[in-house]
Amino acid sequence: MQFKEGSGWKACYNEEKNLYTASFSADGLKLYEINKEIFDELKDCDDNNWHAQILIGKGRKLYMEVIDRCGPPYTIVFDEDYEKLCPWIKPEPVGETWPTEMTDAVVEVLECEKDNREQRRKKREKHPFLD
Repeated sequence: MQFKEGSGWKACYNEEKNLYTASFSADGLKLYEINKEIFDELKDCDDNNWHAQILIGKGRKLYMEVIDRCGPPYTIVFDEDYEKLCPWIKPEPVGETWPTEMTDAVVEVLECEKDNREQRRKKREKHPFLD
C-alpha cells in the first residue's frame, strides 16, 4: 500500500485491489473512496489541510462521524464494506450509528449522497429482509 498524508488527512492506494481511499478528521472522522486523479493531486496538499479536505470530499463517502455542537455525536455508515475498503484505518464509531433505513433514505433524497445509491440499492435487492 502507498500512503500520502498531511495535517488531519491520509490517503492510501491499495495496489492489490487497485483502490484509492482517504480519510480526514474534521468534527469526526470521514472515510472516502477516491480516484487516482484526486490521489495524485494530494501531493500538493502537504501543508494545506483545507484543500485536501475539498479534494477528498469529491470522492464517494464511505463512513462519517459527526461530532459538533448541534447535539450528541453520531456515526453514519454509507458503505458497510468500509472496513474491507480501508483496512489501514480502524475507526471506532461515536455515539449512536444511524439505522440502515435512515441512511438509505438520506442517500435516496440528498443529491450530495448520490454516489452511494447504486451500491445501497444492490445491497437491498440482495438482502430484502433489511428493508
